[in-house]
Amino acid sequence: MYKLRWQPPYDWAWMLGFLGARAVAGVEEVRDGRYVRSYACAGHRGVITAEPDDATATLMVTLSDGLQPVAEHCLQRLACLFDLQCDPQTVGAALGELGEARPGLRLPGCMDPFEQGVRAILGQLVSVAMAAKLTANVAQRYGEPLADAPGFICFPTAQQLANADPHALKALGMPLKRAQALIFLAQSACNGLLPLTPPEDVEQGVKLLQTFPGIGRWTASYFALRGWQATDIFLPDDYLIKQRFAGMTPAQTRRYAERWQPWRSYALLHIWYTEGWEPLKK
Repeated sequence: MYKLRWQPPYDWAWMLGFLGARAVAGVEEVRDGRYVRSYACAGHRGVITAEPDDATATLMVTLSDGLQPVAEHCLQRLACLFDLQCDPQTVGAALGELGEARPGLRLPGCMDPFEQGVRAILGQLVSVAMAAKLTANVAQRYGEPLADAPGFICFPTAQQLANADPHALKALGMPLKRAQALIFLAQSACNGLLPLTPPEDVEQGVKLLQTFPGIGRWTASYFALRGWQATDIFLPDDYLIKQRFAGMTPAQTRRYAERWQPWRSYALLHIWYTEGWEPLKK
């Protein structure tokens, strides 16, 4: 058993609900207040179980035997996924009134940036549920079962998807261009073109992603938000953001959001998940 600590407050009900709605069948599940998933790293594979203990502000982590040799890496990735390094007081001070209602909101990261890239592409123009289903289809088709954990599969690696037949991917329920975008993403991860760690200049990194086929500004920004856990991303072109900022152009929305720098990613989450929020009238 391993323990990871966080600084309260932390809205675990929201975080587990967010991850549960996006859970990829066979790879991960959220049940009874726990997050459970398969994971592979450097040839080691197994299952991770993470359960928060609010009383001690501690995340209790269990790794199956196969992951013990890479325990430190697994814990680092869990800290990213759950945003455990966040200082909610610092973020709250920057957000002001926007963050007062939900001071425990955290920025969901990811266990694997390449996996998050696949999820971002498959999430384009479909519901959250459909995105999870499509991702599960890809995982079931190309992932490898865990022998010591029946029912679990490891998410396919970049190498596995780089060699996929685009028509075989299309048959899983996606447009051919999206299948080709997945393959290009996988090839880019293999050859080093896709940054799997946060670049020094996130804005330039987002621009680079937009040169990939099938990746526009929204997808690139969303990947930066979760794949790199960039803390200062805002999506003025997002459908819900446009609704929240009714009557404002994306440029006006972008300027309005500057007040929340360098924590605009957290501001974005609060706006997304605060029903009826609207900007202050000048």
